[in-house]
Amino acid sequence: MATTSSSPLAFVAQRCPRCHQGRVFETSAFSPRFQQMHTSCPACGLHYEPEPGFYWGAMYISYAFSMAIVVAVGIAVFVLGHDPEAWVYILAVTLTTILLVPLSFRYSRMVMLYLFAGFDYDPAVAAEVASRPTAAPPLPAPELVG
Repeated sequence: MATTSSSPLAFVAQRCPRCHQGRVFETSAFSPRFQQMHTSCPACGLHYEPEPGFYWGAMYISYAFSMAIVVAVGIAVFVLGHDPEAWVYILAVTLTTILLVPLSFRYSRMVMLYLFAGFDYDPAVAAEVASRPTAAPPLPAPELVG
């Protein structure tokens, strides 16, 4: 999904903050390598790490996401389970938090990239990227005659 306007959909789709077209992460959030980021935008070339250690601040954002998950799940268990035993709370909160780690990790980095890196959406860059011809398919590997 390539977006060509400044919209929150680029954030949700985890796209480059400058062109809104290049992917920030290399794989799906459901992949075992969910944390692998591109070093630069594959579409416009924007370097995603403005300074060494930039994403350390994402730990605080991830902590806030985790606390929101704990509170939301705790309230949901209380309301839907009519105040069950403590082990139900512990199990529900633990499982939900662990299952949402990939999303929490990715979106905490996206918040850092969009809010604190100083990159703004540039319609000129987005138009230039969109006007490029698509890359030709790779040539097949030559057959080795033995």
